Amino acid sequence: SQGRDQRICLWDLAEGRTSVTDSVFTENVGFCRCSLLKVAQGRWLMAMAAKALEEVQVLELPSKTSVCTLKPEVGAKLGMPMCLKLWQLGCGSQPLLLAGYEDGSVVLWNLSTGKALSKLVCHQEPVMCLDFDSEKAKGISGSSEKVLSIWSLNEQQNLQVCKTHKLVNAGISDITIRPDKKILATAGWDHRIRIFGWKKMKPLAVLDYHTATVHSVSFSDHKNPSERLLAAGSKDHRISIWSIYTQT
Repeated sequence: SQGRDQRICLWDLAEGRTSVTDSVFTENVGFCRCSLLKVAQGRWLMAMAAKALEEVQVLELPSKTSVCTLKPEVGAKLGMPMCLKLWQLGCGSQPLLLAGYEDGSVVLWNLSTGKALSKLVCHQEPVMCLDFDSEKAKGISGSSEKVLSIWSLNEQQNLQVCKTHKLVNAGISDITIRPDKKILATAGWDHRIRIFGWKKMKPLAVLDYHTATVHSVSFSDHKNPSERLLAAGSKDHRISIWSIYTQT
């Protein structure tokens, strides 16, 4: 969990325990959420916004060893990192990082060289959120605008825009693709959670419960699909839990 107290807390939830086992101090006070990736049994990578405004730091957990610091080239003017997504193709392959920046661009980083592989301007406003489907090599991002940007990664690891999807109301705080890659959910500034089919961006549902901006959406990863849930957190101090699994 990550708070505005500049701390990222690590929790042990095994056997019903609810204690903080460790924490990492972040020297950044922005809104950029950290990203976690399991790389081996008991080993994770964590990407987070660094102290220097435009930089991203990657640590290994639980040791908290620094893996790399990702710095944009001189004069790149990307602004602050706004959202991060660590991912890898298969278990043994190189971990990569997608970062959305204040200038509206998404950058793909190679962690072993610390170099940017590709950059794509997806939005005219800061990128508020993104998610990536490594199986289809396709991602999606949202901003304060009335549009979602859908982009892909080709075999040369170049990012390219596939299409844009116009929204009813402006402003998306968070976006998440369900682990089965069938649907995705968006957290809207218009107090709504929206569900889309991931294949064709077909609107499937509008979930209307919250009375303020929805800040975050997350799918559970239950083994049994019928038990999978969607949780949403809002500025109205509520967390809503939804069952939206369909048998079809």
